[in-house]
Amino acid sequence: MLARDERHGASLAFAVVLLVIAMMSIQLGAALAKTMFGRVGAIGAVTLRVSLAAILLVGALRPWRSRRTSAQWRLVLVYGLALGAMNALFYAALRTIPLGVAVAIELAGPLAVALHGSRRVVDFVWIALAIAGLITLLPVAGSNVEASGVACALGAGACWALYIVVGRKAGAEHGLQTTAAGMAVAALLVLPFGIAEAGIGLLDPSLLPFAVGAAVLSSALPYCLEILALPRMPAATFGTLMSAEPAFGALSGLVLLDEHLSGLQWLAIAAIMLASAGTTLTASGR
Repeated sequence: MLARDERHGASLAFAVVLLVIAMMSIQLGAALAKTMFGRVGAIGAVTLRVSLAAILLVGALRPWRSRRTSAQWRLVLVYGLALGAMNALFYAALRTIPLGVAVAIELAGPLAVALHGSRRVVDFVWIALAIAGLITLLPVAGSNVEASGVACALGAGACWALYIVVGRKAGAEHGLQTTAAGMAVAALLVLPFGIAEAGIGLLDPSLLPFAVGAAVLSSALPYCLEILALPRMPAATFGTLMSAEPAFGALSGLVLLDEHLSGLQWLAIAAIMLASAGTTLTASGR
C-alpha cells in the first residue's frame, strides 16, 4: 500500500514538473508569435504556429499507427477541434488586449472545471474572488482592454475547459500520438481562416524562424507535456495548477513585448490566480 502511494506521489510530482515547463514554454511562444501579427495577422500567426507544429508532431509520432476504436477517434476529433478553436480565439484576443490579461481571462475555463460541482461555502468564496478579478479586467474608459478581446479570451477559456475534460480521456492510452492527431485536426480547422487573412504572406520565408520557434514553444512541446500530465492527475488539480499561467503571460508580455499593466490589473490577475490556487488547497475535502 505504501509503495503504491509513493508511486502515485512520484507520478503526480512528475506531472507538476511537466506542467510548469509547459506553462513557461507556451507563454514565451505566444509572445514570439505576437511579433508576427503585423505581417500576417493574429489568425495568420496561429495558422503558421499550429500547422508547423502539426507537421513536426505527425512526422515524428505517426499517430495513424495507433490502434483506436471509432469512439476513441471521435474523442481525438473533439480534442483537436477544441485545441484549434482555443488557439484561434486566444490569438484573436491578443490583437486588442495584453498577453497577461488574456491569459487571466482565459483561465476562467480551467477554473470552471476545477469548481464544477462545488457545494461548500469555501468553493463559493473562490468563485466570488475569481468573478471579482474578471470584472476588474473588463473594459473601462482609458484602459488597455477592449470588449472584443475579452469576448475572444472567454471563448478561448471555454475551449480550454473542453480541452481539459476531453484531453484526459483521449490521452489516457495514446498520449503523444493523441497530441499529434489533435494538432493535425486543429491545423485543418484554422488553415482556411489563416489563408483568408494572410494569403500568400504565410509563405514568406523570413517568417520561418519565428513560426518554427512559436510552433515548438507554444504547441509541440507544451501540448506533448500536457497530454502526458493530464492522465496523471485529476482534472481539478490540473485546472488549479494552471493558476500560475497568467503570471508567466504577464511577465512574458512585459519583457518581450513591452506590455505594461496597471496596478489594478496586476491586482485583478493576482485575485484570479489566488482563486484558482485556492481550489487546490481546499480540494482534498471533495
